[in-house]
Amino acid sequence: MGISVGSLIFISYSDTLATDYPKSYTPMQTLMQIPVQKTSHSRLSQTDFKNLEFGKYIADHMFTATWNHGTWENSGIEPYAPISVSPAALGLHYGQTVFEGMKAYRMQNGDISIFRLERHSQRFNKSLERMSMAPVPLELFKESLLTLISLDSEWVPREEGSSLYIRPFCFASEERLGMKVSDEYKFMIINSPVGPYYAKPLKVKVEKHFVRAAEGGTGYAKCGGNYGGAFYPAAQAKKEGFDQIIWTHACGHETIEEAGTMNMMFVLDGKLITPPTSSSVLDGITRDSLLTLAGRLGIPQEVRPVTVSEIRDGLENGKLQEAFGAGTAAVVAPISHISIDDTLYEISGSQENAISLNLKKALTDIRTGKAEDFAGWNTILKA
Repeated sequence: MGISVGSLIFISYSDTLATDYPKSYTPMQTLMQIPVQKTSHSRLSQTDFKNLEFGKYIADHMFTATWNHGTWENSGIEPYAPISVSPAALGLHYGQTVFEGMKAYRMQNGDISIFRLERHSQRFNKSLERMSMAPVPLELFKESLLTLISLDSEWVPREEGSSLYIRPFCFASEERLGMKVSDEYKFMIINSPVGPYYAKPLKVKVEKHFVRAAEGGTGYAKCGGNYGGAFYPAAQAKKEGFDQIIWTHACGHETIEEAGTMNMMFVLDGKLITPPTSSSVLDGITRDSLLTLAGRLGIPQEVRPVTVSEIRDGLENGKLQEAFGAGTAAVVAPISHISIDDTLYEISGSQENAISLNLKKALTDIRTGKAEDFAGWNTILKA
């Protein structure tokens, strides 16, 4: 039960272990003591939920915690506002910054489902470890997120195809010049109501000059530098009329890796194929979910290296029936055209009963409560 003092609320907690958490919560039922300062000026009325541009609107509140020489402290929720950061903060100079992307969905009964919370926490910490940053315990990650979304529950859209995008992130905040691992970090969570990331099928280019990541690097981590380094080649591709780049392996550019905002999946001669994850490919949670669903639906699948030459051959002989991206933001993004070595191919497969659309529907139905959550992927906030 929460205790309210003015606009400041303290959330009580029990001694339940992180591994024993129930999968269903009611608003403000939480297992940690998280102080909450509520806004006095909600921006909900200024938000056009019928026309949600990705990332345009930010929900009313944000969570912040500070890592200081070995412990997380000063955690709390407050109204969304600019933050003060020292110009000498190490994260601004040496790249210690990591983020995660998650989503919450309005279910058909009005409850809110947060998709694969524990798996996102694991990936967040895997990224933090690669960047030599402080880990965020599951309990802190989970309860701060649940409390924040409970508070901003009206920001979870009710429109079909829309969701609440959740952005946990962490950066080095120690005020010091000098290349070193920081002793101080800020862990924050902000939320944004969003519509579909891509409104139409994509036209993409297989990139054979620029490299997103190499084996042994940080490609599997969701660190800022991976995305900053991809902007220039992506911008060049946009000038050529493409929506996205398909990255290839740094050594020889002979195999497919991933696209700019998503993992790649193909339907080749009736079989779903996707490249394996590695130190240069993000371990996509949507990708993993779709592979699990494909198995339940009896769709033949292979996780193996996918060569550029076999994709070209499949486009030329008509055996490549579908290509699509899979990611938290994009969910499932169909691809209509692929350019390889300056030759533009159109994917001619029929969209009727497309594997990509069937998988997307199966995933959406689980997230919104229309189908059984057989794998326990949803963490439910009760209406």
